[in-house]
Amino acid sequence: MPFTLAAARHSELVVKKSRFIGCVQPVADRAGAQAVVQSLRVAHPAAAHVCWALMAGGQSAANDDGEPGGTAGRPMLEVLRHHDLEGVLATVVRYFGGVKLGAGGLVRAYTDSIAQALIGAPLVPLVRQRALHCAVPYALEGLLRREIAALGATLDGVRHESMVHFDFSLPETAADAFIARIDDAAQGRVAWLPT
Repeated sequence: MPFTLAAARHSELVVKKSRFIGCVQPVADRAGAQAVVQSLRVAHPAAAHVCWALMAGGQSAANDDGEPGGTAGRPMLEVLRHHDLEGVLATVVRYFGGVKLGAGGLVRAYTDSIAQALIGAPLVPLVRQRALHCAVPYALEGLLRREIAALGATLDGVRHESMVHFDFSLPETAADAFIARIDDAAQGRVAWLPT
């Protein structure tokens, strides 16, 4: 089962006078990751490198930011993969200490920075969600709102037109039983719309 993080976690490591400031944090997509990386560049203007790795489904990426190819971003991505994390950004800000570490030393330093940040990190299980859209007569609006709230589903939107249109998401494993329960309670007066 994949996990994400409940909050950001940090680490700091010094290897042969180079300082590595690591962070892992929940980030949903590449745009969010790039915004975080840009803010780190602003916060650490004297840093030699701001390397990062994002594990976010089809938007996953890794960036070595000038370090030799494959020595920073990819090893950090592998740490996230090893911990079965999703929707997580790993960043390491490196201040160069004047001593070259070599490819193996860089891989170890970047890997260790992220692994240390993950020690004791509160993990949150990711539950795959299913988006549902339906239209109900006004008389059934209260019933559907109560059922959505009872299940703890996320109500994304409600539109009042000729019927009340609901957009919501709930755990995929509960979706079919929820639809059957609503169809039964509403006696077939719910129109389930394509997503």
